[in-house]
Amino acid sequence: MYRKVFEYLDNWKNSKYRKPLIIQGARQVGKTYAVLEFGKKNYDNVAYFNFQTNQTLAATFDENISPSYLIPILSHISSQSIFKEHTLIVFDEVQLCERALTSLKYFCEEAPEYHVIAAGSLLGVAVNRKKYAFPVGKVDRYTMYPMDIEEFITAVGKADLVSQIRACYDENKPMPAALHEICLKLYRQYLAIGGMPEAVYRFIDTDDYIQIRHVLETIAMDYLDDMSKYQDNANDIKKTRLTYGTISTQLSKKNKRFQYKIIKKGARAAEYENAIEWLVSANLIHRIYRAEQIMKPLENYKDIDDFKTYLSDMGILCAQKQISYNDVMFMDEELQDFKGGMTENYVHIHLISAGFKPFYWRNDKGTKEVDFIIPINGKLIPVEVKSGTNTKSDSLNDYVRYFNPAWSIRLSEKNFGFENNIKSVPLYAVFCISQNG
Repeated sequence: MYRKVFEYLDNWKNSKYRKPLIIQGARQVGKTYAVLEFGKKNYDNVAYFNFQTNQTLAATFDENISPSYLIPILSHISSQSIFKEHTLIVFDEVQLCERALTSLKYFCEEAPEYHVIAAGSLLGVAVNRKKYAFPVGKVDRYTMYPMDIEEFITAVGKADLVSQIRACYDENKPMPAALHEICLKLYRQYLAIGGMPEAVYRFIDTDDYIQIRHVLETIAMDYLDDMSKYQDNANDIKKTRLTYGTISTQLSKKNKRFQYKIIKKGARAAEYENAIEWLVSANLIHRIYRAEQIMKPLENYKDIDDFKTYLSDMGILCAQKQISYNDVMFMDEELQDFKGGMTENYVHIHLISAGFKPFYWRNDKGTKEVDFIIPINGKLIPVEVKSGTNTKSDSLNDYVRYFNPAWSIRLSEKNFGFENNIKSVPLYAVFCISQNG
C-alpha cells in the first residue's frame, strides 16, 4: 500500500543532516510495514530487531550502547552484515527497551554513517520514560497516523481520481457530476472503514464489513489492553478507559466542548485531566482548543479549559458507536445527532495529518462557532464543516464580519467552487488542504 511516509523517508535517507529517526504513532497505523517496505526498496539489506518478539535483545543494550560495541553483536543476532549507508537498521517496539532508545544519541554522535530507524507506539515512547533521558536533539522524529482518504482512494485502485481531485481543488472547477458521486461514495466508505491498514486491506480483499468490523474491534481492545500495560495504578487505568469510551458520545452533543460530566456524574477536571493527557500522548485521541482571540500565534490565545476531543481513526469511531456500514453509506436519518461530530472528526484527522495544529472559534455568547482555524500561507483561515449539502452558516458569516479573513473554506458534500470569497471543497478533497494553499 502507498503511504505518504515513503516520501519523507526518501528525503531523510538522502539528507546530509540525517539523524537516527524515530517513527511514532498509535498501534496498527502501519509503522513496521512502512519501514520494512522502504528498507527493502532502498537498501542492500535490512537488519531488523523487534524488542517484543526477542525478549533477550534488551540485555545486549544493558551491557553497552556504544555503536562500536553494538554493531558486531547486532550483525550476529540478525544474521545480516551491517554496512555503513547500505544497511537499514530497524529497532521495532523500541518503547520496550529504553536503553535502545538512548543508544540513538550515540549513533548520531559516534556513527552517523549508519542508517537507523526506531519504530514504536506513543504508548511507550512518549509515556513510558522512567530511567534514561530521551535523546533530545539527536534524533529526527515523524508521527504516523492512520491512512488518510488520499491513501485510501489509492489503495482501492482509484489513484486516477486523486490527480483529478487535486486539479479541481487548485483551479476551483467542479468535478464532473458522475465522478463527484463516485468520490462521495469513497468518502463514505472511508468514514465507515477508517484508515487502519489492516481494515483497509480486509475491505479490498473481502468487501465484507463483518470482517472489517472484527478487525476494528480487535484493535480497539488492544488499545484498552495497552492502557493497562502502560499504567501502574488501577484507578488511573479505570479513568483512562472511561474517558476513552466517552469520546464518541462527546461528539454526539450539539455543544461538542468536552464535558467531564459525560464521563461520570459529578466528574471534575482535576480527576480526569491526567487520563486525557495520557490518551493524547498515546495518540489515541486528539485535542483542539478554543482560541480566545483570532491573532497570531493562536497558541498564545488558547483557552485551556475549553477544548474538544476527537478519536484518531474513523473506523474505530464507528465501531465504538456500533454504527453499521449501511448507516454511513446512506446517512441514515437516525444518525442526525451524530453525523456532524463524525464529519468534524474526519476533517480534524486530515488537518493534523497535513501538519496543522487547528483551533476553533466560538463567540462570547456561545451561540456561534467555526469548526477550525488554520494558518495557510501566513493567513488565519476559517474552515467550516458541513456533513451534507446544506451549507447555510450564520456562524461563518459572523466570523467573516468580525475578523475579515483573506478567504474562507467550507467543506461539505457539495462540489468545488469559489463564491463570496468562500472556497467550497467537497469532503473527499480535504487532503488537498495544505499549509501552502
